[in-house]
Amino acid sequence: MVKVYIETYGCTLNRADSEIMKTVLIERGHTIVDRLEDADVVIINTCTVRKDSEARMVKRLRELRRIARGKRIVVAGCMAKAQPYLVSKIVPDASLISPQNIDKVYLAVESSSRVVLIDGVRPTHVVPSTTIDVIGIVPIADGCLNDCSFCIVKLARGRLVSYPPKLIVEAVERLVRRGAKEIELTAQDTAAYGRDLDTSSFKIRLPDIVRMVAEIDGDFMIRIGQMNPQWTLDILDDLAEVLKYPKVYKYIHLPVQSGDDRVLKIMKRGHTVEDFIEIVKFLRKKIPGIQIATDIIVGHPGEDEDAFRNTVELVKKVEPDKVHLAQYSLRPRTEAAAMPQIPDPIKKARSKILEKIIEDIGLSINKEYIGSRAKAIIVEKGFRPGSVVARLYNYKPVVIKEELPLGKWVEVEIEQATFFDLRTSKCKILN
Repeated sequence: MVKVYIETYGCTLNRADSEIMKTVLIERGHTIVDRLEDADVVIINTCTVRKDSEARMVKRLRELRRIARGKRIVVAGCMAKAQPYLVSKIVPDASLISPQNIDKVYLAVESSSRVVLIDGVRPTHVVPSTTIDVIGIVPIADGCLNDCSFCIVKLARGRLVSYPPKLIVEAVERLVRRGAKEIELTAQDTAAYGRDLDTSSFKIRLPDIVRMVAEIDGDFMIRIGQMNPQWTLDILDDLAEVLKYPKVYKYIHLPVQSGDDRVLKIMKRGHTVEDFIEIVKFLRKKIPGIQIATDIIVGHPGEDEDAFRNTVELVKKVEPDKVHLAQYSLRPRTEAAAMPQIPDPIKKARSKILEKIIEDIGLSINKEYIGSRAKAIIVEKGFRPGSVVARLYNYKPVVIKEELPLGKWVEVEIEQATFFDLRTSKCKILN
């Protein structure tokens, strides 16, 4: 029996992968411990999506090499697959386990010598899942169909591998039985789900999975994860229909990345600005009150002043509720890394301009909620002690300035708004 300590960084997919590793190890008789100092083996499940993520991982790996003397180290996750050379340089004796091999993590844990498993195909016989308080996370696929020039994750996660519908439903049922009140159906691109499962007689897509999950008995809400416009267009009608289901948040995360078609071609995104606008217009017409979230990269190679202005104009035109804004981050082994780079001061200046516009739009939208009453479900503890976060029907966050039980439905009266969230001290528990 080996005592194992696991650290997890990055996205919800990584969190779910760590749960698979825990399950595999426990089934083989090993013990998962909460403190590094109590462990025989240390597993670090890594993220390298951006340069700052890589820097954080490098720093932590160096720390582990220093403080975990006498313990075996296993580096899992995206960095193990996409940058094995860098990991091996920092921790030469560490074993490497890629996302495609997490079900074989026991080989590294049980071996007295270094194990390297970074090739292979993602297993589909088990669907990763995890819970954070009352939030259940269920990846429906791994990898993607896109080939974006800036993305290192495709090197780590590979091509699309969709999980079988039956196993996804069973994973959700388990989480609901354990008390999950919010189910996040996640993937690198949920809209691509099922395109690798096609046969001549049967096709299944994202709306079918959402429908199956919504039919599960229980009091819970469903949040659909990010989807690329390229594949969303093909399922738009059916997507709108499942978004109408009472159990589904009226929310869509649709990364546009740029408001300029020339830059989108350089990014190899597979969609146009007009595609993005068409999807947003259609869903806003079909789903009143839907929250639109998007991602934008500022300073990608090829973005000149005209291209940046086009992105600003797109944001002003569409007025998304929420924008995740990032300055382009050079990632090794990607096409964009070999392109002429935009100086950091320009990226920072553009980011500052767009950030102000995004915040003004978000605040203007959220102010419209002030004075309204709405039903919401409490799903998270607040950042400040003595507060919790509830979600409205469209996934808008409401910070309640009171310590209340997670999983409860409440009626809230919105008193304040920021560009990021809504706030109140007035609420009534409904169940």
